[in-house]
Amino acid sequence: MIELYQFELSQFSEKVRLILDFKGVDYHKVEVTPGVGQFELMQASGRRQVPVIKDGEIYVGDSTEIALYLERKYPEPALLPTEPYQRGLCLMMEEWADESIGLKARQAFLGAIAHNQNLRTAVLPDDTPDFVKTIVGAVPGELLDVLGAGVGASGDALKYATDGLRQDLEALCLMLQNRSYLIGDAVTLADLTVAALSITLKFPDRTYLDIPAGLAGKGVPGLGDDSAFAPFFEWRDRLYADFRKPLTASSGPSSSDGPPTSIEIE
Repeated sequence: MIELYQFELSQFSEKVRLILDFKGVDYHKVEVTPGVGQFELMQASGRRQVPVIKDGEIYVGDSTEIALYLERKYPEPALLPTEPYQRGLCLMMEEWADESIGLKARQAFLGAIAHNQNLRTAVLPDDTPDFVKTIVGAVPGELLDVLGAGVGASGDALKYATDGLRQDLEALCLMLQNRSYLIGDAVTLADLTVAALSITLKFPDRTYLDIPAGLAGKGVPGLGDDSAFAPFFEWRDRLYADFRKPLTASSGPSSSDGPPTSIEIE
């Protein structure tokens, strides 16, 4: 069985999970401990960043490389069109989504946590005591703005990311008018990439990720709750309903009963 080394809230890990579900490939999630776990992953695979898959003795890192590896090993159902123009367009859109939606959506989500009290408390584990949630929610946004500047979560960074994402979502809504998929008449890597990388902009109501229940249906204010972008999120959620397996008790991260654990190097 394929092992997926991941962070549960990583959009690029989610991209790989969606592709694996689309392909019908069984896999086991290994939640990597930030820092020490990444160092051990580097020793084992030559990759420090997740996602990384292990297939037998083969390690593959980077979500795009993983997608192409899975396409070669499990060609059906296909991720890439066969017609040259559509194939080229699919690969171009996948790269665009990685560099635009993927990076800006992560930045917008981190910024929104700092600036929105409801979202900030929603990301806390379900068993967090109420008094802790109250304290976390009461932290001044101005303080978090200063602290977040070093990780791209400042107010200026949030505005930059949000403005860019508004243009991206408007473009996607226009492209999806009267269409089921972004390219041609079948789902492709472009669809799955765009859908997965948008996950933090607005989490689906249905449980696909092992995250606090309070995040269901929530997202970045001004994007996830903007009615102008509702057609996109409705399309994304239909795609998830068709191809993403809902979370079950046995499908959560290997460390679902506790904090992330260090990986084991064979």
